[in-house]
Amino acid sequence: MLVLTRKPNESIVIGNDIEITILAIEGEQIKIGITAPKNVDIHRKEVYLSIQEENNEATKTETNLLENLNAFFKKKS
Repeated sequence: MLVLTRKPNESIVIGNDIEITILAIEGEQIKIGITAPKNVDIHRKEVYLSIQEENNEATKTETNLLENLNAFFKKKS
């Protein structure tokens, strides 16, 4: 992990097209601004993990559905 110290209005650049700017520091909260191309998804970590969990559940449901359909059609034959 890279650890950097930044003050308000200072930035960090990731790659060629992502910039993270420290907007304000208020107590234990830091406000950041992120400039990135529109094709780059940006989420808070807890939201990202929730999306990943939902996607995993959706793929499991789909597999079960296909297995059930397969079993149904095998019974009909």
